[in-house]
Amino acid sequence: MSALLATLSATAAAAVIALPKAAQRLHLSRAKHPSLTGHARMARRIAGLIPHYAYSERAFFRSDDPDETVALRRENGFTQLSELYRTRFARTRAETEAVRDGLSDLQFTGLYRVPFQYAGHVRAHLGAGAFAAASEGVTLTDLDGNVFYDLAGSYGVNLFGVDFYRACLEEGAAKVAALGPVLGPLHPVVSGNVARLKALSGLDEVSFHMSGTEAVMQAVRLARYHTGRRRIVRFCGAYHGWWGEVQPGIGNPVPTRDTLTLADMSERTLRVLASRRDVACVLINPLQAMHPNAGAPSDSALVDSARKASFDRAAYTKWLKELRAVCTQNGIVMILDEVFLGFRLAPGGAQDYFGVRADMVTYGKTLGGGLPVGVLCGRADLMRRFRDDRPVDICFARGTFNAHPYVMGAMSAFLDRLETPEVAALYRDLDATWDARAQRLNALLAEADLPVRVANLSTVWTVLYTRPSRYNWMLQFYLRAEGLALSWVGTGRLIFSLAYDDAAFEAVATRFVAAAHAMRADGWWEGGAPTDKAIRRTILREVAAIRLGTLGTRLGLKAPDQA
Repeated sequence: MSALLATLSATAAAAVIALPKAAQRLHLSRAKHPSLTGHARMARRIAGLIPHYAYSERAFFRSDDPDETVALRRENGFTQLSELYRTRFARTRAETEAVRDGLSDLQFTGLYRVPFQYAGHVRAHLGAGAFAAASEGVTLTDLDGNVFYDLAGSYGVNLFGVDFYRACLEEGAAKVAALGPVLGPLHPVVSGNVARLKALSGLDEVSFHMSGTEAVMQAVRLARYHTGRRRIVRFCGAYHGWWGEVQPGIGNPVPTRDTLTLADMSERTLRVLASRRDVACVLINPLQAMHPNAGAPSDSALVDSARKASFDRAAYTKWLKELRAVCTQNGIVMILDEVFLGFRLAPGGAQDYFGVRADMVTYGKTLGGGLPVGVLCGRADLMRRFRDDRPVDICFARGTFNAHPYVMGAMSAFLDRLETPEVAALYRDLDATWDARAQRLNALLAEADLPVRVANLSTVWTVLYTRPSRYNWMLQFYLRAEGLALSWVGTGRLIFSLAYDDAAFEAVATRFVAAAHAMRADGWWEGGAPTDKAIRRTILREVAAIRLGTLGTRLGLKAPDQA
């Protein structure tokens, strides 16, 4: 470590003195990941060039040029699955369709469940209902009375099981009932929350917010205020909320020039950070340890079988420690974004799990005890929003609902439970338990010769595919038919709660394997494309055909005005 720092320091000094701006720019470019994910502006340009098109009903089943017997098996299997969805989920789907036109969120998630070329036909026949009527233990019940094992995890909120949070909400409401929904004055439970958050984070001060996005915004704002620097660094593929500064590529309509997107786990990145004097902070989302330099896996982008994920705790710990040292040496604020993973890896969060201390830490999701929350913990010198010597120079940040009494009450109940022996037992051998469960499912899949595997970071899993296919995204619909509830991103992210015991997990594994068997029987993994590279080339030809406006009909493609 010390040798690396010495080398970086010497390199940095030489760079500042000798390198012209063009050379520094070259070093910066080389520190970006070579994929489009690492080049935000280029990704935006490419996204703007890709036209919308949809497959005809016949081409939908033949996009990988299969044997006709395979295509007919797919058609028959799809018809049967569509009929199952129509009858089993009738009321849930009807309620979803009734509200869709007035709810833009549903319009977005409905469109991006699968690759866009297939979306219209899927929505017409396999529309996933967006409503649930009840929850209990590790299950959800829809409006038709169907009971599902919950693998969506409330976007990460549900760490300890729905019954745990139902109790937090009830106890929290009772704690603050006398004050009620009064904003401005703080309820006394805030004092206990602050003290325990300081102890858990190992940091000096706390500020409350209504979402993880807001907490990250405040962290970056304060880092810029105190360092006097404007640049922020994020890592390729990482998610820190939907605001512009931390989402400079696709998804942000306004380009940002002060955000540098660099490669994760890269020595070139460390060299850039050691040589620059305009970087205020570095944002780290430790969930990226599962898939460095890749975005959150979603079935809407599952065009082939190239999805990758794995977790090397030792390698990621080494990277974080090297990054910590460079930030310390160069006066860069290190911000650990634990909005998603906080409390999922250990009671003390990712800081304890990886053995690295940040200057600021953001929390959210599960910490609210079931209610919306964002929390920023930081060093005292970084958390101050004013200057003693310049009283008018302030860093303003407030929110009407920050420290809402009911949120603070539910948080207090959550923190109470975090200290109990029952919860401590859930953390005992946590990695061993969930690694063994992933290995168990992989063994079942391998024994059945199914082209599916899972990778995990504790209770956060993603599904991988071992044979080239354009139709891997279909698995989410077979899983639902077997009684497994996924979020709208499909098989990209399965989020378990710690309420799963061995029996419940075995039920999930059995249903998962059954779904994969059904999908194989219907021919979706028997296409004509021999490699993932060949699949991507086929898609490029389709895009070219639509843009040229001459070959689309022959290929079974429909342009926007025909779709």
